[in-house]
Amino acid sequence: MGTEADAAAVDSLRSQIPFQTDGELILPRRDVGLVLVDLCNGFCTVGAGNLAPVAPNKQISKMVEEAARLSKLFCDRNLPIFAFLDTHYPDKPEPPYPPHCIIGTGEENFVPDLEWLEKEPNVTIKRKSCIDGYISCIEEDGSSVFVDWVGKYQIKTVLVLGICTDICVLDFASSTLAARNIDRVPPLRDVVIYSEGCATYDLPVEIAMNIKGALAHPQDLMHHIGLYMAKGRGAKVVDRVVIEP
Repeated sequence: MGTEADAAAVDSLRSQIPFQTDGELILPRRDVGLVLVDLCNGFCTVGAGNLAPVAPNKQISKMVEEAARLSKLFCDRNLPIFAFLDTHYPDKPEPPYPPHCIIGTGEENFVPDLEWLEKEPNVTIKRKSCIDGYISCIEEDGSSVFVDWVGKYQIKTVLVLGICTDICVLDFASSTLAARNIDRVPPLRDVVIYSEGCATYDLPVEIAMNIKGALAHPQDLMHHIGLYMAKGRGAKVVDRVVIEP
């Protein structure tokens, strides 16, 4: 947010929808999986496309840093990782968004700090063509690569990081929790969102009002709203992830 007035407005709105985080997640040595949502160039790398940041962004940089740190930890422990990468064909638009993460542009690939994940044996990569990663995993025959992944590794807790907090992360968490509630993704118990490992984009009102059809999207506020909505759906929201002794 650019001015003190903007920050005050965000703080005022936050005060109307406060929530308590669940503190820290002590990372167990089993029964846990890491889910990375769209850590791709088209959303995270400066100047990489229509939906990429136009300048370095502190929140996005922190998210990438935490994703790299935790991915390394999971790989060192041979714990499972499920990585979504937003990927689209040129002839299949995704309204209301402009073309993004088109196959062959490079936008659809991991950010440089996470490219190494492609070679790790404990990593499952799913290229998704819709906002909701859970839905993108459902095949025509009704099977789901995500549900199969949870079952294969007997995952009881998924730790979720990614972008955008209030869009793809929220949708994935909401659908996964709904499925959990009707026993469609056993043995999953908890969806845990790491606030410092998530980010969203910034489109201030003064810019949005000059773009036809655009909706203002103040980054800090929408990040807060995304976490608030996820917690309301039953997700746990943590602000620290520590290693079990």
